[in-house]
Amino acid sequence: MSDTATKPQEVLVSLAASTADPGPLGLAGFALTTFCLSVFNAGILNGALQGVVLPIALFYGGLAQLLAGIQEYKKGNTFGATAFTSYGAFWMSFAAFVHIIVPEMIAAKTPNINEAVGLFLLAWTLFTVYMMIGSFATNGALATVFVLLEITFILLTWGNFANNASMIKLGGYLGIVVAILAWYTSAAGVLSSVYGKVVLPVWPMKK
Repeated sequence: MSDTATKPQEVLVSLAASTADPGPLGLAGFALTTFCLSVFNAGILNGALQGVVLPIALFYGGLAQLLAGIQEYKKGNTFGATAFTSYGAFWMSFAAFVHIIVPEMIAAKTPNINEAVGLFLLAWTLFTVYMMIGSFATNGALATVFVLLEITFILLTWGNFANNASMIKLGGYLGIVVAILAWYTSAAGVLSSVYGKVVLPVWPMKK
């Protein structure tokens, strides 16, 4: 065999180096969808226009995050794979629930629909607890996103169970902050890849 033949280990290193980081895509999909929904939760735009969130939730917040999660599995990143796959499914299920199931409940004059929405959000609030804890081992920017996301879920869950519009509105404004921070973290990954150096700091946690 020639001394110039490529060793298996070198092939693996080469493949790993040529694989793009799916994290910025997943974060961007999460950020954009969260921003659009939060604008309506905050009451900034007329709720009658909320249908614009449906295609975004399905294809960017949903499908794009699922694809990012699958790529994280291939990279061996358990945290990223679980986060992106789960929140991608969150947006798809949210779209189906709010735009298909809830209108059917309203048409059937089902009482206490707000409690069904509250239960949906409560389940994701509980899931986000341990994802938030896991984020503390990643970097400061991502950890901040998860801490504020957990608070946002708590406010929206509380607001829906109590049928409290003010609490939901507060959750909407905080959701906008979460979206901006997630965009920042996404941009940090994109710019670092393009320029080959840190452009936006994310404050990695010390191991």
